[in-house]
Amino acid sequence: MTIALAPARGQETPAEPPPPFNDAALYSMTMASGTSVNPQSFGMPMLMRRIGSWNLMFMGQAFVADTQQSGPRGGDKLYSLNAFMISAEHGLGKGSVTLETMLSLEPATVTGERYPLLFQTGETAYGMPLADAQHPHDFLMGLGVEYTRPLSEHSMLQMYYAPVGDPALGPVAFPHRASAADLPQAPLGHHWQDSTHLADNVATVALKYRWLRLEASGFHGAEPDEYRWDIDWGAMDSYAGRLSVFPSKNWMAQISAGRIAGPERQTPGDVVRATASLHYTRPMGFGNAWSTSVIWGRNHDTFTRRDLNSYLAETVYPVRRKNFLTGRIERVDKDELFADDPALEAQLARSAGSTFRIAAYTVGYTRDLGAFRDVETGVGANVTAYTVPAAIRPYYGARPFGVTMYVRLRLKHAR
Repeated sequence: MTIALAPARGQETPAEPPPPFNDAALYSMTMASGTSVNPQSFGMPMLMRRIGSWNLMFMGQAFVADTQQSGPRGGDKLYSLNAFMISAEHGLGKGSVTLETMLSLEPATVTGERYPLLFQTGETAYGMPLADAQHPHDFLMGLGVEYTRPLSEHSMLQMYYAPVGDPALGPVAFPHRASAADLPQAPLGHHWQDSTHLADNVATVALKYRWLRLEASGFHGAEPDEYRWDIDWGAMDSYAGRLSVFPSKNWMAQISAGRIAGPERQTPGDVVRATASLHYTRPMGFGNAWSTSVIWGRNHDTFTRRDLNSYLAETVYPVRRKNFLTGRIERVDKDELFADDPALEAQLARSAGSTFRIAAYTVGYTRDLGAFRDVETGVGANVTAYTVPAAIRPYYGARPFGVTMYVRLRLKHAR
């Protein structure tokens, strides 16, 4: 499976998946977004069907969320975050070919081109830079084809092309990351770490040998525009490489770097991005798992010549069969908080500088309610508290915070 859709906390992949999957198909099924991968002990929730000689796999998740935030720049909103995916796999000799499509209704279920998220920046809405808000995903989140073939007992070749997809840059993107399964809102460091998960004209070649994998990608660097129903096609003007290691089924790590040509449409300059991350998943019985990630990302802006860093640690921990604790800690350097108010941005640049380090601390709880037909349901909430530099407290408040409550629907794991 070459795109994992907003994975659940982590049911173990069966030790002997049912035939007729060959080794190449089983390897493809460990993929998350594009060619990124969670730890091997994490099993993605999916429904599986066989039609003729094709294996079909379905994944999907939706959050219906309500966010309430404090302070002068806080917002309140009811919205839905969602994504749905179908993949079709077919054996081809010793290899495997997979066709994949991922869709999201967020252009319709996130009204006004945004949902409130204090201190979030990146992309535009109605011609203006977004600040203190997260953009919805495009309707077409993924469209691609992958071919995988073993070269020897311990090596695997993988080739991936996607008009819309995810190049080999950064960790597993947050909608697909095991440790973020019950954290519906995007990380503040999204545009420092994994924002390329919706790139266009993506081509990747990957070679895995035992516990080591090397990937190289070319792709179109501009991030999606605010017209969320189309494909933002462009030349393959950016490149990236990623090295991943898999010391055991429970652990994986990656380092990656790339040059992204003109990612922000409203500002000039390219971005040179470097990331590193460590991911851990430990099965804990009842089909649940404890998943944790630690991520660093840095953007070097070739126009401003600034180096901006982001740091993240997040986890989802099963207390009992149906009770899950979630947490996320972030520190991010932000230089676009007031991009929607150029006069204020210029005033602050003169008196306090252009970059502000923001810290965010999120704790939450999810309760599984049960399943009806093939859909697992749950309810939850999380609270985020922020610390901000003194210079911008007049605009955000001394102790800003946000609360998000949600209902979660997810296609369940195949049995």
